[in-house]
Formats: sequence, structure tokens, C-alpha cells
Amino acid sequence: MNWFTKTFKQNTKEITDPMKKFLIVGLGNIGAEYVNTRHNIGFKILDHLAKKEDLSFETAKLGALAEYKIKGRTLLLLKPNTYMNLSGKAVSYWMEKENIPKENILVITDDLNLSFGTIRIKTKGSDGGHNGLKNIQLLLNSVEYPRFRFGISDAFKKGRQVDYVLGEWDDEEKAKLPERLDLAAEIIQSFALAGLNNTMNTYNGK
Repeated sequence: MNWFTKTFKQNTKEITDPMKKFLIVGLGNIGAEYVNTRHNIGFKILDHLAKKEDLSFETAKLGALAEYKIKGRTLLLLKPNTYMNLSGKAVSYWMEKENIPKENILVITDDLNLSFGTIRIKTKGSDGGHNGLKNIQLLLNSVEYPRFRFGISDAFKKGRQVDYVLGEWDDEEKAKLPERLDLAAEIIQSFALAGLNNTMNTYNGK
């Protein structure tokens, strides 16, 4: 094997190596009326990371996609355009298209069971009543995929859950969001560079 052939094969392997490619999925709903709602924290986190790293989202099949390269890793940032309840369609499509294994996806979602801004990263788990996770679980036929839950608290009156989740952040939450979004961007980078277990140990509960 000559030098050129060897180098070409090495480069090709690096480009296609599934262990160096990640799918980071922020869950949310499309439309201007949802932009600043609690339920759209997944979109908001990816938008924040994209702004920090000067990335642009492009319209792609079943969502908006941005490519983020960092230290030999390629992260595909995905905001599904299917609305929350059908998020699994976009996740399964891009996993298959880009040959990304389940352990290399990270699904970012809001969580009513955590106080505002609390971080919980897990290797697997139930959908917890979240319709986006429910659809992903259905289409992947698995609960074993990494997820990043961002607490939005449950400060709503009985029967007002939908209004609360689809409501906008209050003034106190808005003041605290920038620091939480910076932390969320760090977590995504850590997931790709340090791995899931190290990321959980470092950031869970922060």
C-alpha cells in the first residue's frame, strides 16, 4: 500500500467513523409563538451554542441542521420541524442517514420534575410523560439513549400544565437563563469530547 492510498484510507475512516459523529437534538415546536416558551428550551440551547460558535442552521429534511466541528468530532445540531409530538421522525431519519449510533445522540428537553435550570443527564429512562421523548422512544424502539433534561419546575396551578409549559419565562427565569445556557453549551461539548459518564459526573445537579 503506497503512502497516498494509506493516507486516503485513514482520512476516509476519520470522516466516516461513527464514533466521531454525534447528533444533538433540541426538542421544541416551530413557529414564532413558541420561541420563548419553556417547552422550547431544547431549541433555545442549540440556538445559544450556534450563536457562540458562529454556526448557521440550514433547512434540511424534517428539521433545521447546523454542523459543529470541535477537536476532530462532528456534531450535527438538529431542531426538528415536526412539532414536539413527532420528534422521533427527525431523530430516527438523521441517525440512519448519518450512521450515528444511539449512544452518540443527545436529546435535550424540558422537565417539569426538576426545579428551574437544574441539569439532569441520563443514559436512559422513561419518557416521563413528555410527548417528544415518547415519540422518540416509539420510533427508536428503545429507552436507551442519552438525554439532557433541563428543569422548568412545576410552578403551575392544577389543570394549568399546558398553559405553563407553553408559556414564556418569567422575569426571574429570564435573568438566570444566560448563565444556564452557557452551562448547557459546555455540556454538549463535554458529551462529545469527554463522554457521557464524565459529563454526568461533572454536570449533574449543577
